Parts: sequence; C-alpha cells; structure tokens
Amino acid sequence: MKSATLLCALALGLAAGAAQAKYPDHPVRLVVGFSAGGPTDVVARAFADQASRSLGQPFVVENKPGANTILAAEAVASAKPDGYTLLLGATNHTMIPALYSTRIKFDALKSFAPICTLAISPTVLVVGPSMPVKTLDEFLRQVKAEPGKRTYATPGTGSSGHFASEQFLRLTGASMNHIPYKGAAQAVTDLMGGQVDSSLATLGSVLPQIQSGKLTALAVAAPSRSALLPDVPTFDEAGVKGYAADAWYGLLAPAGTPPEALAALQQAATDFAQSADSASKLRSLGMAPQNTCGSAFAAQLAREIDANGALARELGLRAD
Repeated sequence: MKSATLLCALALGLAAGAAQAKYPDHPVRLVVGFSAGGPTDVVARAFADQASRSLGQPFVVENKPGANTILAAEAVASAKPDGYTLLLGATNHTMIPALYSTRIKFDALKSFAPICTLAISPTVLVVGPSMPVKTLDEFLRQVKAEPGKRTYATPGTGSSGHFASEQFLRLTGASMNHIPYKGAAQAVTDLMGGQVDSSLATLGSVLPQIQSGKLTALAVAAPSRSALLPDVPTFDEAGVKGYAADAWYGLLAPAGTPPEALAALQQAATDFAQSADSASKLRSLGMAPQNTCGSAFAAQLAREIDANGALARELGLRAD
C-alpha cells in the first residue's frame, strides 16, 4: 500500500513538473515602447514571427509608445512574472534612469530579467531637403554659422538618438535645437518633409529613404563603413574622431520570471540571431544580428546605465 501511494505521488510529481516545464502554453505578449514602423518595432515583429513558429504559440506585438518607452517598461515591470509579458527594449532603456529618476516606478536593471540582445544597428547622420549639404564638413560649417537655429530630430527626449546627438554636439562644439518625437517613424517623415533639418538615426530607421534619395547620409558612427552604404564615410574618416553610437535591440522579462521560461526564450532568441533568414532580413534593414544573453546582457545593461548616468550629469540632461 505504501509503495502504491509512493508511486502515485511520484507520478503526480513528475506530471506536475512536466506541466510546469511546458512553456509557452498560451499566447505571449511582446510590448514595444515605440510606434509601429520604427526599427524597434521591426525587430520585435521579426522575432515574434520566428518565436511563434519555434515555440508553438503566438507572440503578439503590442505597441505602447509614449514617455520615452517608460509606459511600456512600466507595463512589463509590473506584469505577472510568468514569461507571458515581455519587453522588446532598445539602447534608450539604459538612459531612462539618468533622465527620469523621480518619475519612474521601476529599476531599469533590477525590475527585469535580461534575456538576450537580438540585433544591433549603427547610427548615421542624415539630412533632409531643408539642409541640402553633401558632406559632414559642409554640415558643420552651416550649423556653426547659425548656432542654435538648425534642428535635429530624435525618437524622444532621452532616446539613444538624443544621447548620440548630444555627444556629437559636445565633440564638435556645435549648437542645435532638439525636436523630440514619439518614435522614429514620425521623425523620419518630418525630416523628409523639411520640418526638421537632420537626425542622428539608427541606420535601420532611415536606410530605405537613403537608398531612394529622399535623405542624404553624411557619416556613419561605426568603426568601419557599412556594406549597405559603402560610399558614406565613418565619422573618423570625415574628421570627427572617436565618435561611435551603436544601438541594440533586446528581449527582457519581468524580474522573477521562472527559469524554464527564460531558458526557452533565450533559446528562441539565440535561434533568431543565428538564423540565416533573420540575418538576411536584418541586414537588408541596416541591422545585424547580435546574441548577448543572460548575465552578459545584464552586465552590459549595468555598464550602460552607469555610463549614461555620468553623461547625463555632465551635460545637464534631465527630463523629470
């Protein structure tokens, strides 16, 4: 009798363990802090498509723009930590603490379980029809001739584009007016329409417009030229030494998410980054796959939070 009871309990325990290990068993919500059409949204939808197929459940992208992605991050940080609400974050995630310390209700590192980065994109300086220059030197001469009058667009105050622009202005001694938007798509639209003069944008957000001639690329903030823009010099080559500004896109879950869910998501992210189809699609969008996972991703976030905090203090950047 005791043996039968023990066997029954063991069987129930194994069944419960198997049930707990099955992730996901219903749709997963993937929250994006920018509007549809921008680079973060593009990466989210590409990952969602592959993860849906590899894990057997729909990954549903939900765009929740506003407040420099604070709304999206808060929604995920406060969600049940079960692996069914995730954040597709970007570089600006590590800039939020420096700008909104009295406003945010989450910790950019401790409130999340970093899963993996998925992609990376270099930053490129582009100009629209309101500033028809062809080189970085011409651009700087015109900006310095009209200090504080020329404009630059970003996806929002405190975004990676904002920090990249402020770093550039500090290095060059130039002065421009910041025009923040609620996402990359509208910023690019207004840049093409001549409402703003320039933007230090992720290559993925402006590549089609560069290729069609609607925007002009002046320099790429990367160690070497982009294969997609072989005629566009790096900032080093164009005379602004030591300037680099890559943007990453990565997957985060609420802190406390079960290890089995994190393991499944990490494997899905790794498969995505290693997929030839994903690599081809990302490269066509001006991005490249990247796969930094778990503790290495967490360490990267911690370093960036510290560095961006120091830069914000040095430049006096606050958004509270």
